[in-house]
Amino acid sequence: MDVALKIWRYDPDSGERELRHFEVEAPEWACLLDVLDIVKDQVDGTLAYRKSCRMMICGSCGMRMDGRAVLACKERMKPIVERGHVPVVSAMGNMPVLKDLVVDMQPFWTKIRTMKPWLDTGYEEVPEHGEFIHSQEEMNPIHKEALCIMCGCCVSECNSMESDPEFFGPAALAKGFRFVGDPRDRTKIERLERYNDEHGIWDCTRCYFCNERCPKGVDPRDAIAKLGAESIRVGIDRDMGAKHAKWFVHSAKTTGWLRETELVPKTQGVAAAIKETKFALNLFKHGKVPLPFPPHVAKNVQEARALHELVGAQGRDGAAGIVQGERALARIEHTEHGGVQRDAPAVTPGEPTPHAEG
Repeated sequence: MDVALKIWRYDPDSGERELRHFEVEAPEWACLLDVLDIVKDQVDGTLAYRKSCRMMICGSCGMRMDGRAVLACKERMKPIVERGHVPVVSAMGNMPVLKDLVVDMQPFWTKIRTMKPWLDTGYEEVPEHGEFIHSQEEMNPIHKEALCIMCGCCVSECNSMESDPEFFGPAALAKGFRFVGDPRDRTKIERLERYNDEHGIWDCTRCYFCNERCPKGVDPRDAIAKLGAESIRVGIDRDMGAKHAKWFVHSAKTTGWLRETELVPKTQGVAAAIKETKFALNLFKHGKVPLPFPPHVAKNVQEARALHELVGAQGRDGAAGIVQGERALARIEHTEHGGVQRDAPAVTPGEPTPHAEG
């Protein structure tokens, strides 16, 4: 098949960028990485990009196609050719470009190291049976985070990093939960204190682009939510983001709604609320703020309260509640008629296996 694509070239010596058009012949099974290989081998040997395994494992070939981060080895070109579309390929975002499609990953690795990405078990003596054993069920909470291949696709699309380059970023924080959620690690509190930095957990804007672009289903935003929930569970709630989350839950539990008029005083304090009086009055004048008294209570608020009590009774507060939700969502699928049906075996890893009858 004849494949056309445009590639943003960058010359580090001159600092100039140029959008170059290429047309090559490629086999129908070709992925974007195959096409780049053909361009480099047959058209322009100076084209620079990274690659290694070609099997979506190493994470080397991260780049943007039409403005979205992808793994070049994962993107099949035949459907694109059949649509008559000419994709634009460029380097990933939020990292300095070294040449063409190659970015400097040093800032990425610096933030990964900030997470202390190694187990701190605190083991002093080996038990008599010779090893420490943890069940599959205990390890399940970090299953998704352990899938990360460090490709940087999530970092490329992170809005928070674009506005605050010091933000730890989705990849680093997902790696952080991989150790916070590991039952073998003994430094959870120290880690959570570190991750609650002003550029840490609560600096995330919750845009979910990292979840959308992750090629391995790690869902970094969900990992950040787990870190936030676990921080609140153990009492690390000094950040304004944590206070906002706590009030949101309390408001939903008591009335079934988010009470906006009380949000600023409960989150930022009374002094900050007074400073926003003029703004609040303007909102009220345009019908954007309801009267604080009497508080509006949802018709079936008892359902919200019952759900909150159930989670507490099950001991599913903190990250455990989010993990439980992930497992539930992973076992159903939406049908074309709007319903849902089970889409997984009756038993998932870590669940008790029912005894066979007979």
